[in-house]
Amino acid sequence: MLVDDILLWGHSRYIIKEKRKKWGIMNELIQLLDPNLTYEYHELMGNQLIIQVSSNRIEARCAYCGTSSSKVHSVYPKSFQDLPIQGKKVWIHLENRKFFCINSNCSHKTFSERFECIADKAKKTKRLEEEILTIAIHCSSVTASKILKKSTVDISKSTICQLLLKERLRFRSS
Repeated sequence: MLVDDILLWGHSRYIIKEKRKKWGIMNELIQLLDPNLTYEYHELMGNQLIIQVSSNRIEARCAYCGTSSSKVHSVYPKSFQDLPIQGKKVWIHLENRKFFCINSNCSHKTFSERFECIADKAKKTKRLEEEILTIAIHCSSVTASKILKKSTVDISKSTICQLLLKERLRFRSS
């Protein structure tokens, strides 16, 4: 029996349609973060909002040679922090896929799926890193860390220093 079949009776039909609208809004927000992600569900735990997402791609492109592959090697959990919402820390959880590279000339046999919103191996979204840098440019890393912790961002002064250094190196190379 499909959900639409269950919706034929009275009040529950309205409730399910309202939930679908809300899910649609959450999916739209996640799509703004990265069009290759799909909203699954969320959970509010204390001062944290945990959002579970999944990839909506059928295949991914190898970061090393550019060949597309749909042959999944494995799946592993990946989580990263995003901008706070309503004073809540936001963590995005994703079952990230690792693919086999089907190009026999490629130097890598496997590669991980990548997303626009987060740098490879990062623990914070690019837009959160930009917000951190905006604050850190105007004060010391210790003060920036204190300000950001008050606004529900998990960060240390050494991480802020690493982000500032990475930004300075990127600025010099351009």
